[in-house]
Amino acid sequence: MNETFDPQRLRQQLPPLSAAAAESGPQVQAYRRYYGLQHRADIHSRLGWVEVEGRKLAVQGWWRDDARATILLLHGYYDHMGLYRHVFDWALAMNFAVLSCDLPGHGLSEGAPASIGDFAEYQAVLAALFQAAELLHLPQPWHLFGQSTGGAILLDYLLTGAPRPDLGQTVLLAPLVRPHAWARAKLSYHLLNPFVSQIARRYSDNSGDTAFLDFVRRDPMQAQILPTAWVGALARWIPHIESAPRSGQSPLIIQGDADTTVDWQHNLGVLQDKFHQPEQLILSGARHHLVNEDEAQRRRLFELLGERFA
Repeated sequence: MNETFDPQRLRQQLPPLSAAAAESGPQVQAYRRYYGLQHRADIHSRLGWVEVEGRKLAVQGWWRDDARATILLLHGYYDHMGLYRHVFDWALAMNFAVLSCDLPGHGLSEGAPASIGDFAEYQAVLAALFQAAELLHLPQPWHLFGQSTGGAILLDYLLTGAPRPDLGQTVLLAPLVRPHAWARAKLSYHLLNPFVSQIARRYSDNSGDTAFLDFVRRDPMQAQILPTAWVGALARWIPHIESAPRSGQSPLIIQGDADTTVDWQHNLGVLQDKFHQPEQLILSGARHHLVNEDEAQRRRLFELLGERFA
């Protein structure tokens, strides 16, 4: 009899990544069924935790013995690894290994729900993902993929960190620099922050895939709040990143022109100025959650990626 997926039980049962077994238990199997995550006999898989600044960070990977490279994937705000099956399927079809994690306060990772004290904490998360790839001996080059806030983490790494010399391509999918209507949101933050620590989350139609939007609203691992601490961390991070020195890196930036989650025109201007000849691809009619857009948009996205990683 199939066991029902229980996020709290799975969090409690997760082993350290170094001790994670190839054969997964009933709760891991229930989790993968619930989110439609691929598991086949010819593919190795691991799901476990690594410690980052005193918190357990859930990490998950899939790979074949002859994988030719690795995709390191960072998800967006309110997301978690379970929502990224289309990327995992594409990566495995390209014979890449793929490794991802749930950000602090998201999915199976520990932390205050959907919150962060400072965006610098996300750089420790990325460093831990690199260490996990080394632990699992995943093949190089390591290509970096980030959706929205995940893209923000990667562009921060490229601009203000010390990028590894052995990295492959960096792909920024609808990357966050400044959110849509940021001036109004920032004013609301300054008015509310002295009095409240969180407000109720408002769901947005950030994809043209209505089935995905409905699934997210029923997803048991979705936070139902917007913590003011996260908004404050974002407010401090935006000037940090907009004043960062120019980088010689050349990421691939993919953006939908119907995106109302981020201020994408402003963001593309910032990124054009910050990087050396970045490639910018605009998907006409696409909204924010590019990896979970409707089937036609998704097919176009993965065709473009396939051309560049052939």
